[in-house]
Amino acid sequence: MTKKLKKRLLRIICGMLLFMAAIIWERGWGAMYPNSVLFAFLAAFLVSGGDVVKKAAMNIVRGQIFDENFLMTIATVGAFLVGEYPEGAAVMLFYQVGEWFQSYAVNKSRKSIRELMDIRPDYANVVRDGEVVTVEPEAVSPGERIVVKPGERVPLDGVIETGRTVLDTMALTGESLPREAGEGDMVISGCVNQLAVIELRVTKEFGESTVSKILELVENAGSRKAESEHFISRFARYYTPVVVCLAALLAILPPLVTGGDWYTWIYRALSFLVVSCPCALVISIPLSFFGGLGGASRSGILIKGSNYLEALSKTEIVVMDKTGTLTKGNFAVSRIVPAGKPETQGTKSDDRAVEADGEEAQNRLLELAAYAESGSNHPISRSLQKAYELRCGKEIDRSRISELEDAAGFGVSALIDGKRVAAGNLRHMEQCGITCPVAEAVGTVVYVGWEGTYMGYVVIADELKADAREAVAKLFACGVRDVVMLTGDRKETAEKVAEEIGISHVCAELLPGDKVERMEELMGKKSAGGRLVFVGDGMNDAPVLARSDIGIAMGGLGSDAAIEAADVVIMTDEPAKIARAIEISRRTLAIVRQNTLFAIGVKAAILILAACGAASMWAAVFGDVGVAVIAILNAMRALKA
Repeated sequence: MTKKLKKRLLRIICGMLLFMAAIIWERGWGAMYPNSVLFAFLAAFLVSGGDVVKKAAMNIVRGQIFDENFLMTIATVGAFLVGEYPEGAAVMLFYQVGEWFQSYAVNKSRKSIRELMDIRPDYANVVRDGEVVTVEPEAVSPGERIVVKPGERVPLDGVIETGRTVLDTMALTGESLPREAGEGDMVISGCVNQLAVIELRVTKEFGESTVSKILELVENAGSRKAESEHFISRFARYYTPVVVCLAALLAILPPLVTGGDWYTWIYRALSFLVVSCPCALVISIPLSFFGGLGGASRSGILIKGSNYLEALSKTEIVVMDKTGTLTKGNFAVSRIVPAGKPETQGTKSDDRAVEADGEEAQNRLLELAAYAESGSNHPISRSLQKAYELRCGKEIDRSRISELEDAAGFGVSALIDGKRVAAGNLRHMEQCGITCPVAEAVGTVVYVGWEGTYMGYVVIADELKADAREAVAKLFACGVRDVVMLTGDRKETAEKVAEEIGISHVCAELLPGDKVERMEELMGKKSAGGRLVFVGDGMNDAPVLARSDIGIAMGGLGSDAAIEAADVVIMTDEPAKIARAIEISRRTLAIVRQNTLFAIGVKAAILILAACGAASMWAAVFGDVGVAVIAILNAMRALKA
């Protein structure tokens, strides 16, 4: 509990003790000393609500008249003026109880966000002139070496140069399972080193690091309000002056028109003011959204604002990229098939029994493909290069390569030792004037041509993520109408993957521009209030992410592009968390609707009863404070999402 909360609680306890003492005094000696009763209840009133009166007075001076402090001050001071001392003191006391619950709830909901904010490193141990110096993370430049000891938080993104350890990523991913890391592995800032001393080569300055981008995202999340929050803010702006005017009319018109008792109608007007305070709505609605954002962050799902949380609840269509989203993106060479040769498995162990001339042809084919693809950072290109280095025991000699040309979505071509080599799909081969037989293989097929002659093909396979099928099933279970897979991969491969995970709608062999066109078509199929979500790996899906209603990036852990491009970032590589994000959003919106209907319904009923004289100020206290406390407690359930 914070110092501010403790101070307010102490004020409430003291006010409650004084209120009880005033009740006892009134019943025992009130008749003998009538003026003392006023001072006894006034003391309880000032101790418990003096700050509310002070705020109301200061706001009036500033010209900000119509707020809940003003309503409470008018109602309670009015109760004292008409001689209802216990009601006046009790209203302010119970109002403060409601305010304490509100502050406690807000503090609790912020806790999960603050826990995420704790990932910010305080210092970095940088190696300079042979010595380890402790500096601010902002003072370290890319290329410098830093030392991270067991128990310390990794301050900057970097590559391990020395040591092997286990990293705790729970603050970033919501997962308790640690990750092993050794020499050559990329480590992102915000993780906690658990096992041994490691030395990193820094790759990014602090302002561009993963932890810095996540902190910026979390800090700005509260500024993007949902439509429900905007509505409540507008509602309160007009609602408060309206009810003050209605209360004034209720106090003045009936006595003037009908000659009724002024005391009776002023009392009703004061009760009307007490119950009209809109704090149950103004506080519980934003609190519900804040709790939803905090609950999602604890699950490793970063949602950039309440507006996206609200939009997620209306998801009808989920469009998913294949590579890196449903599959691991860890491409590996599974077959190497030279022209005129039977299909042969491409792993090193399987090639031991292959004849010398067959093995030589395979090595030559893999060499041509790897050299042609050496200028690309695409996962398929990297897998070819890695396979060549592992199989042939050589590194790419870039002095042999010239005139690299990349036909996005089709393939590449280059001069290798002065000879033209092309690698890519069938369409790329046709463009290069090379005739190729269609390969019957499951996976991504890279055809290779040399000087206009077909040389064979290499098959690249990608592994499905463990929870891919579960993710699709959960999406349908939570009410998503359609799940669509978009991919630039071959139709046969895409359909096989889709069949395995339960997706019936597949669009394959798409170029980046084709994906946007398909997205346009799918956008036209949703209902007026529905939303279309696109899920990608955040690396090369920026145009599609921008076109969708909500963009979700998978594997934000270490991916700057994911954090920048998407509206929602899933910090792990688990597609099952897509449905989890939708469930959290719908649970949060359900709580918002419950609070709205409950608060408006109860308040409207008591407002009518108070105006008719059927509800006392004690009922009005429940209509304000009781409703607010119940709504706030209900809003706190969003934290458990």
